[in-house]
Amino acid sequence: MDEIKRTPVGQKAKLIAKTLRAEKPDYDYLRELFRHLRRELQVEVTHHSKKLPIVPTEAEIQKYYEVVWKARKMNHVVMIKTLLYTGVRVSELIKIKLSELDFDRCQIRITEGKGKKDRIVPFPNDFKEILAMHAHGVQAKGGSHLFESSWKKPYTDRGIRKILAIYTKAAGMEYSISPHTLRHFLFTWLKKQGIDDAMIQPYSGHESRQSLEIYSKLSIGDAQVEYDNVIEKFPI
Repeated sequence: MDEIKRTPVGQKAKLIAKTLRAEKPDYDYLRELFRHLRRELQVEVTHHSKKLPIVPTEAEIQKYYEVVWKARKMNHVVMIKTLLYTGVRVSELIKIKLSELDFDRCQIRITEGKGKKDRIVPFPNDFKEILAMHAHGVQAKGGSHLFESSWKKPYTDRGIRKILAIYTKAAGMEYSISPHTLRHFLFTWLKKQGIDDAMIQPYSGHESRQSLEIYSKLSIGDAQVEYDNVIEKFPI
């Protein structure tokens, strides 16, 4: 059977764009257009199997953090604890500004997180002092973001991942500890403490059709009470 020759995707996209540019299509229009194209061409939607995320055990997290602590790089300690305590995505972490920290309420404002949505995330009261000291140090050097390199520039996504990878190797972990791994650990741990999904959602940044209704009725105040009740038992 002869192999079907296809125009490279980028080239085909340019041809389609040339046809549509005058109409100035928006996202919804393009989405509907390609939905109809699939139907016309009888192309079935393929669903790729999703693997369950790797969630470390408490012992593994303690082993990992012990290596971080022994390295005595306090900016790394604060960075990894922030990821662990808040569950923020790495793309959100690198954008946190000093002005978005509320030490009185033990909260951090996440501006334009996933889906361009703002939200509030809590952190433990016991973490307040070390976080405040770190923030003060950044401010004293003229910085504006919570985590900045020595060149006074916010860390990059890649830079954060490289830091975590160093400790993964040093701890002899069987799998990589990524920012998302720490996020999964926090929310899995909170669920094990008996906290309902509806209480986790206001600060996780997750939304789903099934929970959207109840999510909209909850406030960060309600959720933080539940968070504060259990976070003292957190393994780190």
